[in-house]
Amino acid sequence: MLHFRIPDTYDSLLALVGILFAFGITVFITNKLQGILPKDAGREYAHDGKLSAGKPRGAGIVFVLCFVAAALLFAPLKAEIIIYLILMAVCMITGFLDDASKMPWGEYKKGFLDLCVAALVAMTYLKYNSNTIELALFHVELTIPPVLFAVLIVILVWVSVNVTNCADGVDGLSGTLTIISVMTLYMVDGILGRGGDFSFLILLFSACILGYLWYNATPSRLLMGDAGSRSMGLFISIAALKTGCPALYIPIALVLILDGGLGLVKVALLRFMKIRILKNTRTPLHDHVRKAWGWSNTQTVFRFAIIQIILSAAVICGLQQGMP
Repeated sequence: MLHFRIPDTYDSLLALVGILFAFGITVFITNKLQGILPKDAGREYAHDGKLSAGKPRGAGIVFVLCFVAAALLFAPLKAEIIIYLILMAVCMITGFLDDASKMPWGEYKKGFLDLCVAALVAMTYLKYNSNTIELALFHVELTIPPVLFAVLIVILVWVSVNVTNCADGVDGLSGTLTIISVMTLYMVDGILGRGGDFSFLILLFSACILGYLWYNATPSRLLMGDAGSRSMGLFISIAALKTGCPALYIPIALVLILDGGLGLVKVALLRFMKIRILKNTRTPLHDHVRKAWGWSNTQTVFRFAIIQIILSAAVICGLQQGMP
């Protein structure tokens, strides 16, 4: 919005102010509103899940709304960007309603809502972007038929939303991993010369998550809930798409995928195929390493983050080595 009123020569200053605003407003409003957020009941089957009982839950509604406000104020607005912001708000609202509900929503209901959001992302992306993607690490371009590409986008978005949601369970973990993943995608945009308007949104979103982490670092004062984790997963998938190299989502978010996704695989194998191959592995993985290996919350966050940073550094190095 401010881009329409401020000359282009002040874009750098506007970006600086926008990032500071995103962080500051998130910290301020989170502190003011945490008392009215719904309270967590403690997860029965999670390791140390009862320790979260009574903490404010659903704080994702704060940092997502702060992000949307910062984006509307400081980012160049285009129809595609506005649609993505609306879809993030939808994802946040459905997650918050689940957080605030006395009876948690069923997994099929949430899965269907995620599928609807994923379908809208696919339609929006294909309307404003090419159906040609690049396998950046192999320097190969592929043109995918639009219908097939739409299906692949739906899978990407649905998976990203749900694995990020399942990875939320240790103070600071999912937020930290999300920042590492999206900032890696920001660097990918820069290396490939595709740093457009969405790259600035990555910085704004990261600033808002950092504002939330100010209160969520171990020992946490509040929890993001589905309102935050589902929106983060949606944002990661869109950021991966906007690089033009969506396959990079796999290495750049691999820790999130393994931490949150292994549980989905375990449940699917057991429920639909009666396969118990993962019966001795506690899921999500952050519960396994704390229960079976004795890692503390802080060790879990740091070690998972270190693994993802190494993976991301390898991706960045691979891209730079292949540049002319």
